[in-house]
Amino acid sequence: MTIETKLTRRTLLAGAGGLAAGGLAVGGLARPAIAATKTFTIGVCGVMSGAAASWGLTNKYCSLATAAMWNAKGGFEIGGQKYHIEVAAVDDQNDPKLSVAGIQRLTQQDGLHYIIGPNVDTTAVADVPDLNKAGAMNIPYAFSKWLYTKPRENSILGMIASYQAGPIIYSYLMKAKGVKSVAFLAANASDPLAQMKEGVAAARKLGLKITSSSETYEPSTTDFFPVMAKIVHGKPDLIVLSGVAPAAAPQLLRAARQLGFKGLLSTETAQDIKILVQGAGKDAEGFISVGGASTPAIRSAYMDDFVKEYAKVAGAWNDEAGTKVYALEMVLRTLAVAGPKAITDVKPFQTAMAGFSIPNPFLKARSPLKYVGTAYFGQKRQIGVPLVVNEVKGGKFETLFVGSVS
Repeated sequence: MTIETKLTRRTLLAGAGGLAAGGLAVGGLARPAIAATKTFTIGVCGVMSGAAASWGLTNKYCSLATAAMWNAKGGFEIGGQKYHIEVAAVDDQNDPKLSVAGIQRLTQQDGLHYIIGPNVDTTAVADVPDLNKAGAMNIPYAFSKWLYTKPRENSILGMIASYQAGPIIYSYLMKAKGVKSVAFLAANASDPLAQMKEGVAAARKLGLKITSSSETYEPSTTDFFPVMAKIVHGKPDLIVLSGVAPAAAPQLLRAARQLGFKGLLSTETAQDIKILVQGAGKDAEGFISVGGASTPAIRSAYMDDFVKEYAKVAGAWNDEAGTKVYALEMVLRTLAVAGPKAITDVKPFQTAMAGFSIPNPFLKARSPLKYVGTAYFGQKRQIGVPLVVNEVKGGKFETLFVGSVS
């Protein structure tokens, strides 16, 4: 079963009690008849509407698919007891106030201790006080190092950060494609601007010539030709679209190509191939982005089953789910190590993280799956997902290379 809530400013005014009365809808997957006598509910809080909707929806659909797979087997076992898995999802619309309200609902009203999301720095940072107050853990897809460094211990980075992927991608393109110069373009919002700043620093460290690092566009922009013309005029070998939202990427690609740009375009954010192809067509060809962490060539049989289940839940496969599949699975597997007390007390969970290591269930190769991040955050507060970099070819994602932050 899935419990979904869409928060609005009107429901916010009603207070925490009004959230339940004003915006609660029950639906989704039917609960099968299983032997499990207890329930474990995972919260999902993220952007599920608007320009960046695919980021939060992928979190939700991944959780639903993972839950369905384990429920079909009778539940997930923790301490000798099988648990039926349910999902409570909140759409924060990428609004910090709505995200805080969502976290309050999931922790205070629903009593949850584990939440997947949110998706950007502004919402993730805003959620920290309420997570700490509730003694809850979350797995955000936000890149601010502040979230994962002491004294904060309750957030785990769920993917590869832009400042981790950027240097690896730039270095690869320098060697493989002869890139010598780069321009950066970002939306005038905190997350994209922060990613652009990190990207510029990484490019300078690698010795790349920066032709532009100050051009921005408003998130509501619909005509990208004026700003892209300034970027193209500098004749860079590579244009990096820092923190670009899935809805804006096709328009930026189309503007660059129609202005005559022949070089490379890339981003360190995940993208949806359907949106890219529908919005940019042939102009999406060659676009480089961080992809899902389980490509067809390296998938295990378990991952193949997940892909099928995800398509049932979401209607179609999204490559980004190859990274976000890890979140709920890691919560469950760590709880199995930490024991049932950790379901309502995150301290045993945090202790188990330090030495946690299992064979990666999503890959053919017998590589370990563990928590990483010490080099970046001073503690293990990141899921060790593989770094997969994709390139659009023939209207599909093809793996350019596979790397690792560890």
